[in-house]
Amino acid sequence: MAERIGKNTINLQSKPSIIGYGVAVGKKEGEGPLANWFDKIYVDEFCGEKSFEKAETHLQKVAIQTAIKKAKISKNDVNLCFAGDLLNQCIGSSFGMRDLKLNFAGLYGACSTMALSLALSATLVDSGAVKNVVAATSSHFCSAERQYRMPLEYGGQRSPAAQWTVTGAGAAVVSESCKNTPHIEKVIFGTIRDLEISDTNNMGAAMAPAASLTIGHFLRDTHSIPSDFDMILTGDLGSTGSELLIKLLKAEYGLDISPVHKDCGTMIYDLEKQDVHSGGSGCGCSASVLCSYILDKIKLGELKKVLFVGTGALLSPTSSLQKESIPGIAHAVLITNE
Repeated sequence: MAERIGKNTINLQSKPSIIGYGVAVGKKEGEGPLANWFDKIYVDEFCGEKSFEKAETHLQKVAIQTAIKKAKISKNDVNLCFAGDLLNQCIGSSFGMRDLKLNFAGLYGACSTMALSLALSATLVDSGAVKNVVAATSSHFCSAERQYRMPLEYGGQRSPAAQWTVTGAGAAVVSESCKNTPHIEKVIFGTIRDLEISDTNNMGAAMAPAASLTIGHFLRDTHSIPSDFDMILTGDLGSTGSELLIKLLKAEYGLDISPVHKDCGTMIYDLEKQDVHSGGSGCGCSASVLCSYILDKIKLGELKKVLFVGTGALLSPTSSLQKESIPGIAHAVLITNE
């Protein structure tokens, strides 16, 4: 059974396994450095559907179906699916669940949703209440831009701190502990932190303070130091937010994570060759990187201990129009090789 460590961290004594995982991405992601690790790459931004939103639902369904297939179980073996996205009322996920007919608990953690869904899935499996849970999320560049910023046709100038919303989806099947699989040993649910950032073109700056708080809490609770990990992987801070995170952790906790830090937003694209400014963002960013390259490396034993920190900016078009700031959140899971 789970036990609390320190004030914020939960130790999962059964060490639930990730027994299958899948990723489906778009054309731009397929042109990036991680292309060979993705299960499915679409060159059509509509993915054969009639709208960008329907395309996002399609991506998430493909990722979930791929994860279940690779887990070598049937859809009927899945007890529950935790999923979410960036669209209003999480329609990318809910319409996908309508078609898949899985028991569904919708989540909104913005770009932290992959870490949040994994943490909830692992905690529930550890409790013994369920055996197989799917954790999934998605994003789409066109659907996100249409909702959060401006019509694509407007052609507005993007600032250097701006990030490119990933067109992609990732899913993982969390199950009872078994050999030769990545294990989720510990989870930590984050606290909202808001340093009054209001620039929607600088999400990294809005999310980095929350990431610093969660990482600081986790290391304190577990009596760990950065060198104990092969990698501390943040969700999608991009290059701007990553630089800020390094500075914050040094100033607030006296910790230097730079030797082991990686960010999904700077990994999924080639920042020099692809026009993405500060890097990738969106729910699908960390989901696509984690549920392909990272979990493969853990399964192969090339990475043995990864602290995955999903970061999210909790804004909406309504809050932005009301001149609200952008609160940040960060959830984390410790994934290890047995």
